[in-house]
Amino acid sequence: MKSKHSITDISGIEVGHAQNDEALTGCTVILCRKGAVAGVDVRGSAPGTRETDLLNPINLVEKVHAIVLAGGSAFGLDAASGVMRYLDQHKIGFNTGIARVPIVPAAILFDLGLGDQNIHPDAEMGYQACLNASADRVTEGNVGAGSGTSVGKLFGKALAMKSGLGSASMEIGGGMVVGAIVAVNALGDVIEDGKIIAGLRSGRVGPLRIGGKEYFADTLTMMKTLAGRNVMRLATKANTVIGVVATNAALTKVEATKVAQMAHDGLARTIRPAHTMLDGDTIFALSTGKKKSDVTTIGTFAAEALADAILRAVKMSAPAGGLPGLTA
Repeated sequence: MKSKHSITDISGIEVGHAQNDEALTGCTVILCRKGAVAGVDVRGSAPGTRETDLLNPINLVEKVHAIVLAGGSAFGLDAASGVMRYLDQHKIGFNTGIARVPIVPAAILFDLGLGDQNIHPDAEMGYQACLNASADRVTEGNVGAGSGTSVGKLFGKALAMKSGLGSASMEIGGGMVVGAIVAVNALGDVIEDGKIIAGLRSGRVGPLRIGGKEYFADTLTMMKTLAGRNVMRLATKANTVIGVVATNAALTKVEATKVAQMAHDGLARTIRPAHTMLDGDTIFALSTGKKKSDVTTIGTFAAEALADAILRAVKMSAPAGGLPGLTA
């Protein structure tokens, strides 16, 4: 089968988006109709999540039926209700002996400052994302949970850049595939090969030259200045990177949790700084297969896939909300 270079290369994974293009907010659903063993790792200190406790390996439920990534801050958690309704209509869920209850963890990001703060992803948007879900290559950029995302926000919106949603996958031998999908809404800059490709702008007027010092201010450099030190006390809490890594390898809940932990390495390699007090960085891990594989190998390449997806999230993003993007 020809690779789609997206998380939908993983058997059993479908992805659907829904968004309000005028309000610059939306949600993305990762459907696992047959269920997927799941883990999660939250490393940012300002997260917004739903149903993450049940993913603790000591707890009963083994599989989830969808993961929701949404904008709208805590309001956006309502999108999961629409996904629940869709799965319930299709009789998909955890069999309690009385009813099948869909298991739908979710994570949100804060995009209220870019579009219309009065419009948020809701149950209807979550339901629509399910209707739009397919195993086709994932649409990237200003879609779904990436509709209102941005990066480089140390000094607020004025010098930030538009980001978005990206996906990637890779074959790692033995028929194993690892994929990732991520919505990038970071306080910091996005780094490729040691150079900033999106992030805090210097404010100088001129053509955008990738990695050019005349265009990017460099968040780490600015954090050391008097202005940077002062603004950190008041810096926007409107940040978070949320995503999912998945594999067709067989994982236990313990192993899926470890893979989610290791996947954060890809985030830390491509976003600087990462896992701050002002970010809610949350990564889920899914396993849909039956083939045994070394968990260290899966986790290592999950980090690589997530890094690739983060880079695609900014490279595929168009200008919006008054912010420049890397595509026309």
